[in-house]
Amino acid sequence: MYGQSRGRGRGDYSSGGGSHGRQRVQTQFRRPDDAPDLPRTGPLVFEEKERAVETSSGTTAESLTVVNNPYGSLNIQQQRVRLPIFKNRNHIIYMCEKYRTVIVVGETGCGKSTQVPQFLLEAGWASDGRMIGVTQPRRVAVVTLATRVAEEKDVILGQDVGYTVRFDDVTDDETKIKFMTDGILLREFLTDPLLSKYSILMIDEAHERSCNTDILLGLLRKVMHVRNDLRIIVSSATLDAELFKDFFELNETSNPDRDTAIILSVEGRTHPVAIFHTKTSVPNYVQATVEAIVEIHKREMIGDILCFLTGQDEVEEVCEKLRDVSSNLRNVDKLWIVPCYGALPAREQLKAFDSTPHGTRKVVIATNIAEASVTIPGIAYVIDCGYVKLRAMNPKNGIETLMKVAISQASAEQRAGRAGRIRPGKAYRLYPENEYEKLLPATVAEIQRCHLAPTILQLKALGIQNIHKFHYLSPPPSYSVIQGLELLYALGAIDERSALTEPLGVQMAEFPLPPMHSKCLLTSSEFGCSEEIVTIIAMMQIQDVFITPTRNRHEADVIKRKFAVEEGDHLTMLNVYTQFVQVTNNS
Repeated sequence: MYGQSRGRGRGDYSSGGGSHGRQRVQTQFRRPDDAPDLPRTGPLVFEEKERAVETSSGTTAESLTVVNNPYGSLNIQQQRVRLPIFKNRNHIIYMCEKYRTVIVVGETGCGKSTQVPQFLLEAGWASDGRMIGVTQPRRVAVVTLATRVAEEKDVILGQDVGYTVRFDDVTDDETKIKFMTDGILLREFLTDPLLSKYSILMIDEAHERSCNTDILLGLLRKVMHVRNDLRIIVSSATLDAELFKDFFELNETSNPDRDTAIILSVEGRTHPVAIFHTKTSVPNYVQATVEAIVEIHKREMIGDILCFLTGQDEVEEVCEKLRDVSSNLRNVDKLWIVPCYGALPAREQLKAFDSTPHGTRKVVIATNIAEASVTIPGIAYVIDCGYVKLRAMNPKNGIETLMKVAISQASAEQRAGRAGRIRPGKAYRLYPENEYEKLLPATVAEIQRCHLAPTILQLKALGIQNIHKFHYLSPPPSYSVIQGLELLYALGAIDERSALTEPLGVQMAEFPLPPMHSKCLLTSSEFGCSEEIVTIIAMMQIQDVFITPTRNRHEADVIKRKFAVEEGDHLTMLNVYTQFVQVTNNS
């Protein structure tokens, strides 16, 4: 069914690791190397490389050579020293002193997100009372990274190391390293336009090119003209570093000694990954994912599986089908099925990072949340459906929708790389190799496909009147800017000269909400329904207020319908909250 597209030769995906009709396989582990700086040498070792060995009874058995994770038994400080980025510690500190912008390129898992802030702290960048700021595009990455760094520094989370995400601020006056989402730092621009609380800022996962990240980079470029002491580190996992370097380079002469930006490339710790493609396109990638998981579980040696799907519905469908299938499997390890998507409660999301029990194989069914920001331990096999859901605006009607589109080649490589963190792994792509060649090299930046009204409103509030001359990393299309301005004018946030109106426009910009929601809140008092509108809009900030149990889905849907009203979802949400308050008060 699958053909291998990398490495020597070609073969079926089911060819490696199968033990049907063979004698018992004897596994040999390599001895962990104590020297952290020695490069890996010798041939690439995959699970399917087999050799015959003589057993004590004189019969011939087959031996599989696999690479053990050499750092699992070490303490945290010893693990830090063995991370690939540790060798670049002095380079990073020196470059931050000499250059104003440092672009760090390194694969996810090389340690840049957790180690660079600690290197800066140790070098004294927070000794004058200012902070080291680190931004991430996703909440789950902010929390997990802050927790890990606090653990490595042996401090209580919220003191020297803290984080801030929406609805959750775990920092105090003594915080030296602050992790946050890029949206939080954007809000800080409104109260402190020069970001005087920070001595150095690290924009992590910049390759994801979220709208907030792009605007943040443009604003930081303006701040650097005023603050000569501010340093910027831009961290990226893909090779688009030249784009960031050119954007931040302030040297207009031909003298390289005056350069203000530089690129540092960090080698990864990834092992070789054998990539397999289907020979033909699959008619249903959800069903194909389930079948691929079962095949890997039956035939391949131990190692957790990570599957990429497009959304919550598909994740839950695969989880349900897997539970049905796994209950009928015999003579294999247990399957531990873990969903991972944005709408899951934080406690459920963190289950993906738990260690796998003995005699069990963990299967993480995830959206693209697991593609870049976080490294899930133990993954040896990746299944890639080849699609992703992206927010995109329809230029005809100006409505933003989630569209299912083919991933880019950069995303496909990112996903495949997840399989090579602990040992040589395998990535199974549910599409032919010739389809991979047709994919876009990189994902279209969010600012070029989304509604710009919230972005324009924020830029206006920061005093940037001429948004056309703002330094965008990737300029947005003209129709998107026009529709954004038209919406803000219709809402009364800007006047005929595109200037922010007072007090309505200024007040709308202060709310961390889409412009339509802000206008609803501010005008609700005129209609005497402020309390109801506050409730409805608060409920809309959560992706889904209902958590549907997997085993009693039908029963949950029936109960959910009791809250529904003909007038629509908004009043349904109000009903849910009203009932919740009544039940809480009665109890």
